[in-house]
Amino acid sequence: MGKDVIVACDFSSAEATFDFLSKFENEKRKPFVKIGMELYYAEGPSIVREIKRRGHKIFLDLKLHDIPNTVMKAMRVLSQLDVDITNLHAGGTKAMMRAALEGLTRPDGTRPMLIAVTQLTSTDQQAMEEDLLIKEPIDKVVMHYAKCAEESGLDGVVCSPLEAAKVHETCGHAFITVTPGVRFADGDIGDQKRVMTPKAAKEIGSDYIVVGRPITQAADPVAAYRRCVEEFIG
Repeated sequence: MGKDVIVACDFSSAEATFDFLSKFENEKRKPFVKIGMELYYAEGPSIVREIKRRGHKIFLDLKLHDIPNTVMKAMRVLSQLDVDITNLHAGGTKAMMRAALEGLTRPDGTRPMLIAVTQLTSTDQQAMEEDLLIKEPIDKVVMHYAKCAEESGLDGVVCSPLEAAKVHETCGHAFITVTPGVRFADGDIGDQKRVMTPKAAKEIGSDYIVVGRPITQAADPVAAYRRCVEEFIG
């Protein structure tokens, strides 16, 4: 897959989700959709199947983190949903990431792309040191986790747009970066502290950007989506 804009459908119900997606029925380019914990836990696998049936690519953002055997079995179930990308926490160790790949790979050898979360954007240096007892600089920790994911056979990581270029330097350009924290230059940054415009994310080397409220809460979501695609992909 090439560069793309992923729309975070952070809704609490199928009704709200399909009300939003119905606005794009006449679009030639169907939005790539991110389904997170809130929507998945509210509606279950059926919401994934229906969005896929409507022609959307899907990033299933559940961030699995458990013992290797449990994650392997969970990924085996998720592989049946025909999503395009799913993820886990790199902090679960290489053994867990390798087990996840094993579970996610179907009998015919195909699988969704699997990416890792290094450190959550809500975790800063102080929290990492005080709560997690990790004393290394957060930038070094993020790159180490990314390298562990790459060595485990994963396809990429979720990271800040500010980290995308360094991830590519560390793990190679084939290792994909999926970057949230993207806002329009004239938009509200909300609760995001480290943000970047779609154009800047493109220039710095992000492979996929995840955009939520600037599209989902826009007065004209379709126009906002088109603008985002134009700025990021051209």
